Amino acid sequence: MTAGSAQRPLRADARRNRDKILAAAVRVYAEEGLGAHLERIAKEAGVGSATLYRNFPTREALIEAVYRNEVAQLCDAVPGLLAAQPPHEALRAWTRLFLDYVTAKSGMADALRTIAAAGSDPYGHSRDMIQAAVTALMDACAAAGAIRADISATDMGAALEGIALTSAKPEQRERAERLLDLTLDGLKARS
Repeated sequence: MTAGSAQRPLRADARRNRDKILAAAVRVYAEEGLGAHLERIAKEAGVGSATLYRNFPTREALIEAVYRNEVAQLCDAVPGLLAAQPPHEALRAWTRLFLDYVTAKSGMADALRTIAAAGSDPYGHSRDMIQAAVTALMDACAAAGAIRADISATDMGAALEGIALTSAKPEQRERAERLLDLTLDGLKARS
């Protein structure tokens, strides 16, 4: 977004174009890496290059927006998961989404570090947003009596970070799943 557009909401068609660009960027970056041509992303999104550059004037701006969008989608999933299933199942489902997010983010790590070194803060409020999502899930589980009362959302967040640090690569997914199962089993309320 440009400085002027950050202060006013996007028109519906502009919002749709921006969302299409972000979705296309995720797909193209997954296939071709972060060095993929921006024109390829514009074509994949079904928009012109000018539309892409109007929304994201640099490759770095697009990468940062993709990252922030992925965090927002991850965190925005919590209310729907809690509405659709019991809290402990919602927590389990969300941790799988977290693994998907971490796996996708691992391919962006170098680019995000470069962006941060240049003075931008791509991580912004992402840690707080993720912690708030974990807290909402843990609070719902505690209210349902599904988890131990002596484990905090901060503890769970640290466990998720540990799993992410050791098992973020796609080829480590099976290991990450086992570690998540172990962690979630350890959360269960004791009889």
